Amino acid sequence: METAIILKAPGADLEARFRAISKTKAVVVTHPHPLYGGDMDNSVVLAIADAFEQAGYSVLRFNFRGTGRSQGSYDDGFGEQQDVTAAIGYLKHSGFQNIDLAGYSFGAWILARWAMHNAGHAHRIFLIAPPVAFMDFDKHSPIPGLAHIFTGSLDDLAPPDPIRFALRQWQPDAPCHVIQGADHSLWGHFQTLQQGIVQALQGGRQRD
Repeated sequence: METAIILKAPGADLEARFRAISKTKAVVVTHPHPLYGGDMDNSVVLAIADAFEQAGYSVLRFNFRGTGRSQGSYDDGFGEQQDVTAAIGYLKHSGFQNIDLAGYSFGAWILARWAMHNAGHAHRIFLIAPPVAFMDFDKHSPIPGLAHIFTGSLDDLAPPDPIRFALRQWQPDAPCHVIQGADHSLWGHFQTLQQGIVQALQGGRQRD
């Protein structure tokens, strides 16, 4: 069961939903681009949240500033990084010791930028369909904490080959899992994505 909560970010109160499953491990899930209709109720976001729940994690998803009932306005990735920090802070204040971060599309871009600007952090990061062909990723800088990437074989915004190339600098040990037949929406492949995430959380490191 989810509980509606408010996250306190600099300059904005954020609409959020929290599923209490574990008392020690949790995940923050970030959503796709708000200027293109993305929010925390996106189908891929919900699929990611369900996968972490299946693996025994508490789950926190929220709307970035200016999205849904969250205050503020779109900030081109800058204020949105503060929103991620606020979500992590909420979980830390609630006593969670292990906090993972998982983002889809724009949400993956935000997590990558956040990690690059917070190099000493201790969180594992899961990027789902990072849109390297659409948004400006720094392909030459490490992404601290990057653990797994998932993308579709037919994804024109997050194509596998450029992602694999960027991984040489981002984190060469992080597997890139390619979901065959999936495009950027991952429609029809949610179960495959969920199974991959659960396997990754259980320690599987097989490359697809």
